[in-house]
Amino acid sequence: MGRRGGKRFQRGRGGGKGGKGGQRPERADYQEVPKQNELYEKYYNDLGIVPPEERSEFWAALKRELPNSFRFTGSKGHAIPVQQRLKNHYIPEITSIQYEGRAVEPPAPLPWYPDDLGWQMTTPKAVVRRFGPFSSFQKFLVSETSVGNISRQEAVSMIPPLLMDIRPGMTVLDLCAAPGSKSAQLIEMVHGGEEARTRKIIREIKKEDGREISSDGNEIKLEIQEEERIGDWSDDGRTTGLLIANDIDYKRAHLLIHQMKRLNSPNLIVTNHDATIYPSIKLPSDPTPHGAIAKGKYLKFDRILADVPCSGDGTCRKNVNVWRDWNPGNAIGLFPTQVRILFRAIQMLKAGGRVVYSTCSMNPMENEAVVAAAFARCGGLDKVELVDCSSALPELRRSHGLTSWKVMDKQGKIWTSWQEVEHARTAIGDTGANKVVEEMFPQSGEGIAGQRVPLERCMRVYGHQQDTGSFFITVLQKKTELRARGDGEANRSKEQTFKAASKTSVIAVVEELEAKPNGSDAIEHIKALDDIAPPQLSDGDNDDPSATARQNKENAPSYAVSREKRELDEIADAEMATKRPKFREEDDGPAPQGAEDRQVHYPPPPGAELDLTRPISQPGPIPKISEPLPTPLASQTKKRNNQMFEEPFKFLDPNHPDLVTIFAFYQINPRFPRDRFMVRNASGNPVKTIYYTSELGRSILTENEGKGLKFVHCGIKMFVKQAVQREGTCEWRIQTDGLPILEAWVGEERVVRLRSRKTLKYLLVEMFPKVGGNGWQELGEIGERVRDMDMGCCVLRVEPGEGEDGFSERMVFPLWRSLSSLNLMLPKEDRKALLLRLYNEDIPLMDHSKDRHKVVDSSSVKEEERMTIGDDDEVLANGEADSSMGDKDIEADGNEMEVETQAAEELDIALGVKDEVDVGLEMGSDMVKGPADV
Repeated sequence: MGRRGGKRFQRGRGGGKGGKGGQRPERADYQEVPKQNELYEKYYNDLGIVPPEERSEFWAALKRELPNSFRFTGSKGHAIPVQQRLKNHYIPEITSIQYEGRAVEPPAPLPWYPDDLGWQMTTPKAVVRRFGPFSSFQKFLVSETSVGNISRQEAVSMIPPLLMDIRPGMTVLDLCAAPGSKSAQLIEMVHGGEEARTRKIIREIKKEDGREISSDGNEIKLEIQEEERIGDWSDDGRTTGLLIANDIDYKRAHLLIHQMKRLNSPNLIVTNHDATIYPSIKLPSDPTPHGAIAKGKYLKFDRILADVPCSGDGTCRKNVNVWRDWNPGNAIGLFPTQVRILFRAIQMLKAGGRVVYSTCSMNPMENEAVVAAAFARCGGLDKVELVDCSSALPELRRSHGLTSWKVMDKQGKIWTSWQEVEHARTAIGDTGANKVVEEMFPQSGEGIAGQRVPLERCMRVYGHQQDTGSFFITVLQKKTELRARGDGEANRSKEQTFKAASKTSVIAVVEELEAKPNGSDAIEHIKALDDIAPPQLSDGDNDDPSATARQNKENAPSYAVSREKRELDEIADAEMATKRPKFREEDDGPAPQGAEDRQVHYPPPPGAELDLTRPISQPGPIPKISEPLPTPLASQTKKRNNQMFEEPFKFLDPNHPDLVTIFAFYQINPRFPRDRFMVRNASGNPVKTIYYTSELGRSILTENEGKGLKFVHCGIKMFVKQAVQREGTCEWRIQTDGLPILEAWVGEERVVRLRSRKTLKYLLVEMFPKVGGNGWQELGEIGERVRDMDMGCCVLRVEPGEGEDGFSERMVFPLWRSLSSLNLMLPKEDRKALLLRLYNEDIPLMDHSKDRHKVVDSSSVKEEERMTIGDDDEVLANGEADSSMGDKDIEADGNEMEVETQAAEELDIALGVKDEVDVGLEMGSDMVKGPADV
């Protein structure tokens, strides 16, 4: 969730506007910091958030160190085998340990988490460090975490995604996503049942073609039965839903990518925007009759997670500095931002959609007060419903939301009502509560529009209830589109409201003019502009709806604009129509209207300063808008707030020669879509990497190109260019990331089937084993197959089998057949994790690419050198592209990886059962997620 400022639990931006915050806060030892804070304990005791009989247990739990918890990730068919390894091997070893005359308590599944995929370990560290079985268990955790099969995550942080009720085909937004633990849960839900659906489709296709059909595991068979009832089959079983994960901080956005890449989803987009003013995302317009103006169409979401920045005072079991630094000013300062984020989330929902609002704070000013304020701005219970989730997760112990509470100001004074604050200000001039506002207090007797918001339906989880941290969660459902009241709108005069509502963004006007027929002259453009934006009269009685209301009308953008002034104002900002960011070097002008007093999100994210302050006051020719602006070079762009230049996404023609070669070489089934492949460079040519995304992802990227949206990541790497040793060999190999999506559609000519545990172990341990000469004889049942196979990449399918030498799960890996050797294209950490999980062995790997052979013939020498260099590059890159591309490589991968690595290092995430070091990334953002999310 979050903390603000340059130091934890302190206000400020660490050096003024645009400052990058303070240095990393020192991590205090949990046992050394006194667990006392007079204001903290006084406030929550006065609130009575737990019954008196539970109070001592409540505080005792908050003063104990938090147990470790983790979650098995990926599809159910992939996660269950890893979970079974824990249950069948490590748990029996741990339960055999005796300590102080009693059996040691092993890790146990969280009773409320579905399918036993969430676990918790309460064993004291003194015991963990003393006994050998825990050392073995630690290696298992570290190795599986490093390859993405296990995610370290606080238990209560797992709850919000479970309440979102994500179904097949849904479009989901995570507004404050970094570092990504909840986003990982969401993308797993978006892909729910996909593996089973595609397996069923492929079986039908292969049965028609008379080809060999791979065996399905037990989990897949069970999933197929469920998917036949509720599954999304519209795209040959592929997931049609989408997750957009957003974070305001650029480095944290790349940390999010680093975390999410291990899940290999083409249905993921990562953006870098301020959640309070998240921009509307344009979709392709519906077809219109000839000559008619196409109406704008914008993306609305089925589900939104607003896990907002907060004071994080519910994390005191993990973030020990809460005890030392807590003060009530944190919640007061964050309240406006939290309300804006929740309000914006409701705006972007479809009618019938859900938003889950959550914090790791216990303070009602950040929780129930925010929910009530959002209801008031949306128009009450006729527009939005607070969903009763009391029957969800029945094993989860929780408390009801608060319906009454008090407010503590920055000086520690407690106020019972807004009237009391007003009286103090007017009668005695008390300014101690000058940041306290009426919305922070409980609802008055008449409620909102005569209706009381049932805040008791909110969910509070406290540390003593199931030995966790504390958390607040609530679920809101949008009933109908709404005309919402924005910040300050209630205080405007009727005339001011009309003037604000009559303005719109420049981009909306440009889109309208672009829709006019080609060849229209300047006069026609002026007439069109008059039609779109008639001159405004000083008639304050005009009853046009506000821009906020127009934004919430489905597929209906705003068109009204003043002829004299077209800059965005506060209301027009609510429309979220974005404009092309500035690329040229130029002096920064004054802050845009409404931005100078932004506290939490200042400075604005890179590229967000839009060129919106130039009124058209002089007559002149209408600029030509039909020609696209040239894409700027990276060297011409201005680096702002540590943001690297982001290369654009360019989609390949389905008949591009490289795609034709790839589809022919791998004999990919023609039912696999060809129009979703893209590259990341301005030229649009496949230089190094070819990416793949979903159909909806393609529509979003193409429709919003050059319109100011900051897309940091989309899709997965599907093909990577590799140096080849023989002319005519396909130089595009299947990347590990994209293999699960593509492998079922690859023809049998590029498939190698393996069923022996001994053979797979040999391939995992031996890197680049020889195939030439008699080397193929060491490769077991696949020896003859790979000996006779043409050079290039192929798919290794590990099939389930019976007996001790058989596998219980189906696995697929990319395999590279070079001139005289073979290589399983897996990073070393993946090899080690598989050896540990499948064979319970932690053994060194043998790298045969370092072996040099003396060759007499000069041509053979050159060919052998090329082979060795290529193989070495494969090892060094761990499955990434060949480095021989040199200066021709103009794609964004290098910058992206550099930022991701730096972000991960700065967050300092520890693996396994080590302590997690929760360090705030203060990169010009005043909001930093709290430790519950790491």
